[in-house]
Amino acid sequence: MSGVSRIRKFEMPDLGEGLTEGEILRWFVKVGDTIAQNQPIVEVETAKAAVEIPAKWPGRVTAIFHEEGATVDVGAPIIAIDTDPEAGDPPADDAPADGPAYVAEERTAVLVGYGPKTGAAKRRARKTATNGMAAAVGGAAVEPAAPPVPAPVPAPAPAVPVSVAAPVSSAPAGGRPAAVGPRVPVLAKPPVRKLAKDLGVDLTALTGSGPLGSITREDVQAATSAAAPAPAMAATAVAAPAFGPDREQRTPIKGVRKLTAENMVASAFTAPHVTEFLTVDVTRGVRALDRLRERAEWRDARISPLLLVAKAVLLGIRRYPMINSTWSAATNEIIIKEYVNLGIAAATERGLIVPNIKDAGRLTLRDLADELTALVRTAKAGRTSPADMAGGTFSITNVGVFGVDTGTPILPPGEAAILALGAIREQPWVHKGKIRARQVTTLGMSFDHRIIDGELGSKFLRDVGAFLSDPEAALLAWT
Repeated sequence: MSGVSRIRKFEMPDLGEGLTEGEILRWFVKVGDTIAQNQPIVEVETAKAAVEIPAKWPGRVTAIFHEEGATVDVGAPIIAIDTDPEAGDPPADDAPADGPAYVAEERTAVLVGYGPKTGAAKRRARKTATNGMAAAVGGAAVEPAAPPVPAPVPAPAPAVPVSVAAPVSSAPAGGRPAAVGPRVPVLAKPPVRKLAKDLGVDLTALTGSGPLGSITREDVQAATSAAAPAPAMAATAVAAPAFGPDREQRTPIKGVRKLTAENMVASAFTAPHVTEFLTVDVTRGVRALDRLRERAEWRDARISPLLLVAKAVLLGIRRYPMINSTWSAATNEIIIKEYVNLGIAAATERGLIVPNIKDAGRLTLRDLADELTALVRTAKAGRTSPADMAGGTFSITNVGVFGVDTGTPILPPGEAAILALGAIREQPWVHKGKIRARQVTTLGMSFDHRIIDGELGSKFLRDVGAFLSDPEAALLAWT
């Protein structure tokens, strides 16, 4: 090895700006395993997300330094790899048991692609999210995407939760991913590839129905539908806490939950919150969704009230750009954003997160529906990346999925407003001078009073309510 140790220690990488440690959730390999470069070897949770870390070198695992559940500082070794296992046993002074003998290379703070490829990598089987509380996209039950690969970015703050159930991994019982053969080229257009990536569908496993055997959007969606099992009846069950002899249970505050708490406290005591409420008759909006579901081009889409709320918010921001802004104490400015990164609050097993749809204001209604579906599935599978949670400009939280009428949400740091959607219930309502049963919901919007005064906040909330009351008329009048 020309003076370079065969046994190389792999250090805990920096998975995001400002992070100093990570908790090892699960090892995909064990001592003695032969691994390929860029093969996922461990799942680590930081204060921002849970991510899978790939191997920096191909070779054989000679040592694992930390067990599952251990919290490890960035830069500390977590695994040792013999990069030339075919050469026989390593020299005694190169043995894994002797920690100081390892030769560490410069660490590159990226998630995948640790330098030029030197070995043939193998694909691992994707995981598919199963099991879940069948909350509609509107309820923000949030489904699987590809393993996170973006570069580290600042984390956003989570907001009010939405329902999410635990994912079920397709990995073998031993906890290790199954190796798959080399990648087979497939014919598929870029939008289809993106959809497959968002939904966690392996294109190489599909048979295309398009021209020349190309894979179509319908092929991808059919594969997703076929793989989705019926919701488990036990999904709503809550595990009984395990109490100690003192009849108390203690849960460490770490990871996503710790960051959530810090961000919420910072937001609550930094931005002066104002919350307004509006009760709306959304009967026509619900009927519009029903008509949309009947259209042939929408039959494979997930449609829920959240789609209408998201569209109403995007159109409202176009009317009132100040809603989509941030307060900069560093520069003493109010920064108005031309783009809208629309956050959807979601509750996961690891805590609250707010992934966002980038540049949502430029999407068609159908594209917006598909992005909401992908966001929901990715969060439900626990595969939301730091990049997906960074840079939000306006957030929506659907507390209605829990049967709650509305709430007073706390602003994610850096955002000027957040909207809560309450449960839609059949209630007595005065309609055309008579009391009738109508579909009614209550909206709650919190906003930063340094940026948004009562008039602006009230007009925006009023217009969002007007859109939900009669979306077809609003679309004709506003666009």
